[in-house]
Amino acid sequence: MKISRRPAWGVALAAVALLLVPATAQARTSAAPHPAAATTAYTSVDAYYASADGKTGAALKSALHAIIKNQSKISYSALWEALKVTDQDPANPNNVILVYSGRSYPKSSNGGGVDDWNREHVWAKSHGDFGTATGPGTDLHHLRPEDVTVNSTRGDKDFDMGGSPVAQAPGSYSDADSFEPRNAVKGDVARMILYMAVRYEGDDGWANLEPNDRVGNGSAPYIGKLSLLKQWNLQDPPDAFEQRRNQVIYDTYQHNRNPFIDHPEWVNQIW
Repeated sequence: MKISRRPAWGVALAAVALLLVPATAQARTSAAPHPAAATTAYTSVDAYYASADGKTGAALKSALHAIIKNQSKISYSALWEALKVTDQDPANPNNVILVYSGRSYPKSSNGGGVDDWNREHVWAKSHGDFGTATGPGTDLHHLRPEDVTVNSTRGDKDFDMGGSPVAQAPGSYSDADSFEPRNAVKGDVARMILYMAVRYEGDDGWANLEPNDRVGNGSAPYIGKLSLLKQWNLQDPPDAFEQRRNQVIYDTYQHNRNPFIDHPEWVNQIW
């Protein structure tokens, strides 16, 4: 497999990058891209992964780690304003989309109150003991807005199927040791988790984060279930919202990418 080949979702990524991510990452445009500009945008993404070209398995994971660990970092407090940009509702610039709930919610309603939205760590903080420290605790590639109550229900549970319906998050379920997100973001969750497993390999002072195929991992630097995350990656491929988000994080904040949004086929080539 060569990353110079252009799959259908790669073309979509180029179009999304040009149509949905202006220089300020604040607005959207309906202008059609010039064909040459679209090619340039795709080529720049292709070039970003050049050192991973032709690799599979552990070699691919190592190459991607070397690429994406080169990033800028932001503080925990700065996440409030960043999430208002990365997760902006495409239909309403005054709102953000809540990841598990799927609701469009006012950007201004952020905080710790019962009716607020706050900063959900999709890779739970305790699964690696990184808290809210600058680094994995503030990495935008796994942080999303979510209703305070729903965020509390998810807590630090691993991901699995089943349980009781989650109030305020239609299509999501939870039981004593696991959380199932709604279908529309199952792939998003999988790709965020697997990004973290590649980005944080224990070589920069943080724990070596890895997925495994169990639940109830507690405070160990593991999260599950890998077999299900792989299924979710296939079941729910990257959409325009996820692709735009990846581009905004790259352009405006961290200057690194989630490789599994750009190349979801790499999940099965590594795990």
